[in-house]
Amino acid sequence: MRMIVERVSFPLAAPFVITGYTFNDTDTVRVTLEADGVKGRGEGVGVYYLNDTADVMYDQLVEVKPEVERGVDFDTIQRLLPPGGARNALDCAFWDLQAKRSGVSVWERLNMTPKTLKTVCTVGIGSAEKMAATAASYSKYPNLKIKLDNDNPVGKLEAIRAARPDATLVIDVNQGWTIEELKEYAPACEKLGIAMIEQPLKRGTDEELDGYRSPVWLGADESCLDASEYEAAAKRYDVINIKLDKCGGLTAGLMLANLALRDKKALMVGNMTGSSLSMAPAYVIGQFCHFVDIDGPLLLAHDVEDGLFYGTGGIVEVPNRALWG
Repeated sequence: MRMIVERVSFPLAAPFVITGYTFNDTDTVRVTLEADGVKGRGEGVGVYYLNDTADVMYDQLVEVKPEVERGVDFDTIQRLLPPGGARNALDCAFWDLQAKRSGVSVWERLNMTPKTLKTVCTVGIGSAEKMAATAASYSKYPNLKIKLDNDNPVGKLEAIRAARPDATLVIDVNQGWTIEELKEYAPACEKLGIAMIEQPLKRGTDEELDGYRSPVWLGADESCLDASEYEAAAKRYDVINIKLDKCGGLTAGLMLANLALRDKKALMVGNMTGSSLSMAPAYVIGQFCHFVDIDGPLLLAHDVEDGLFYGTGGIVEVPNRALWG
């Protein structure tokens, strides 16, 4: 087996602002595995708040390349690399290679019939007026994800709700609130019909939720990176956000999904703003999810060839096998 590791950067169509960060491009690593005349591909974006950068991922993958080229299986990949973007790229490339070598699709391998998904479209942080205008411009998307910090969050949500009374709204705070702010803002969120508040508190301060009963579902993103953190998160959150870059690939993502489904937790599939090559394996996790956030390619200036098709209503068609799986 031959392994190729590349850095691939995608400029964003416009700057994207979340709590504490502004992104102008997405730097990824791409793994291509080649055997028997076919190629499998995977993309890692990494986890910015863990310093899981393209350079770090690239170095990790180059280090394990000799062992990969001697031959691996899914279990070996889990041991070779820690959770993160590098393992995600390698694991998803191996899923793709196995599908293409065998002629058995990922869906057939998992005994699943894929359904089309309906993604949110994300509104970055800005003024209340700008965010409301952006929400209005996304009129073909019935589900919106609103990025917020502690700068006038209720006023921004009121403006967005006025602009989009029809939309299902989830909000993502990216660790931007204190427990006191959550308690202050949550009743207004309930009044405005917010479906879920994602990651309100800083990672590592989750115990502050003990004894608090939110009137709106709370979602764990940064507070649940992979299956090893699930049990603690499940005690405090209603929704678990699975991102393949966090947990380290589809294999680990399915493990986490099974734990949450066992406990009847709601699931969300998220992304780190990658191309369709990142979204395609996440599409598998999306089959189990109450909330779907695979809009990364919509934020890019250009996507990969054979990318996902995004239609009216936020519908995302099943990935073309030429893309992945």
